[in-house]
Amino acid sequence: MQTQTEWLSPKAWYQQGRGPRYLQLHRHIRATIQSGDLGPDDQLPPERDLAEAADVSRVTVRKAIAKLVEDGLIEQRQGAGSFVRAAAPKLEQSLSSLVSFTENMQARGMTSTSETLLLGLFRPTSEEMMSLGLSANDRVARIERLRSASGTPMALERSSLPGVILPHPEQIDVSLYALLRKTGQAPTRAIQRVTATNLTAADAQMFNLPEGAAVLKIERTGYLSTGRPIEFTSGLYRSDIYDFVSELRLD
Repeated sequence: MQTQTEWLSPKAWYQQGRGPRYLQLHRHIRATIQSGDLGPDDQLPPERDLAEAADVSRVTVRKAIAKLVEDGLIEQRQGAGSFVRAAAPKLEQSLSSLVSFTENMQARGMTSTSETLLLGLFRPTSEEMMSLGLSANDRVARIERLRSASGTPMALERSSLPGVILPHPEQIDVSLYALLRKTGQAPTRAIQRVTATNLTAADAQMFNLPEGAAVLKIERTGYLSTGRPIEFTSGLYRSDIYDFVSELRLD
């Protein structure tokens, strides 16, 4: 694959009226990588050869490659060229244990960071009232955070808790569960639903991924030992990095 450029022929990727040439070329190279025809550490042909094989300008090639770099599929090595980036090893997270993102990353020796996008007390939505057993006059604490590990955006989590459980959401330092444990109000069990979804344009920008990229969506409702629901979290997780694992036992 490294020394052949037939796969770059316009007949293989260009269609009139299907968008700018650089975007169509970007999609074609991306599909070639995702199919495995171009593997980790495979080198792309030099820019001049790419332009000649694809019958486009070098500017078009640069724009297509720049978008592949932005997608995290290609890395440019100074003085060497453009190479397919090796996939990051997947992280396994158990669906059977209640641990926070921070605790999960710490257990793997990774440095986690959080960017707070929303934090405060609000009137509950109908979904929050149903999930948390609240009335329209109650207050709900909302926390929306972009979670990263070793500098890579990994998850976008949106959590809601009754205001009486978390009256001062600004006190959250790093881990929500660590704060709840201090007050003796951490959930002891939870029900989680895992589905596949595609990123909207706004969420894709947060992850530095293309719009429509496939991710895992997890909705979790956490309960106290009394059975009271006290946490509803909807999270998006990168499916190319995360594996969620559950253990089944024969009763």
